[in-house]
Amino acid sequence: MKAMVQRRYGPPDVLELQDVEAPVVKDDEVLVRVRAASVNPADWHQVTGTPYVARVAMGLRRPRQTNTRH
Repeated sequence: MKAMVQRRYGPPDVLELQDVEAPVVKDDEVLVRVRAASVNPADWHQVTGTPYVARVAMGLRRPRQTNTRH
C-alpha cells in the first residue's frame, strides 16, 4: 500500500510517498480505507516541527516516530 512518510522536519517536500506493508488487522480491530483527508494547522506544525518547544514531545532533531499518512 502507499503512504506518506515523514522522516524529518521541514516544508512539505520532506513528505515522501512510499510503499509500505499493509497493517495486520487483529481479531478486535477494523481496517478502514481512507478516500480523502485534510490538513489542519496542528498537522502543519507537526511536519515543520514548530513551535520549537513542541519538539520536546515530538523529537528534537527529527520526529521520534516515522509518521505515515495512509
